[in-house]
Amino acid sequence: MKNFDAVVFDMDGVIFDSERATMDCWLELAKKYNIENLEEPFLACTGTTNQRTREIMMEAYGEDFPYDTFAKEASVMFHEKYDGGKLPMKSGVHALLDYLQYQGKKIALASSTKKQTVVNELRDAGILDYFDEIVTGDMVTHSKPHPEIFLLACEKIGVKPENAYAIEDSYNGIRSANAGGLRPIMVPDLRPADDEMKELAEVVLKSLDEVVKYFDE
Repeated sequence: MKNFDAVVFDMDGVIFDSERATMDCWLELAKKYNIENLEEPFLACTGTTNQRTREIMMEAYGEDFPYDTFAKEASVMFHEKYDGGKLPMKSGVHALLDYLQYQGKKIALASSTKKQTVVNELRDAGILDYFDEIVTGDMVTHSKPHPEIFLLACEKIGVKPENAYAIEDSYNGIRSANAGGLRPIMVPDLRPADDEMKELAEVVLKSLDEVVKYFDE
């Protein structure tokens, strides 16, 4: 059995299948606005804050890109489709959370999404009470891949980073956890693990179902 004190989860793409859901909304809007090749810059935005997403999109499409209008419409579309507990959850979430709680491990969340959205989605899914602490993008100065969000999560649960696992799906998330000295587990979502991710992560697993088995080894 692995020796550790805590697990810090990312949310989008790890707990919920929300990155795919968001991308579907963006691609649907891209047709309306005649925006081409949106998928690549969108993937570059995974794991970052809204501000950094804005910067990436402006860099990709120029200063004339109507980001604020586009993002607002995409957000409205997303909430209409998935609010109220309709956001699909990744396989193995409940089993892993139950396992960690039974083992007496601290459980934290480090998500670039704003706090109210995070709390609402976790509550609607019935899993909010599993988390000892929640740290969100509007609580930190620096976006992932900077390690600030993971370091703050560890500080809040009173655990040294080296004694905590971080479960991430995005490149920026793995970079952030690694830079903070946590032990990153990558469970890829929209982008497969490349050589850099395999180097930075302690292990790459196909799903959360495999994480419990990994901890028990």
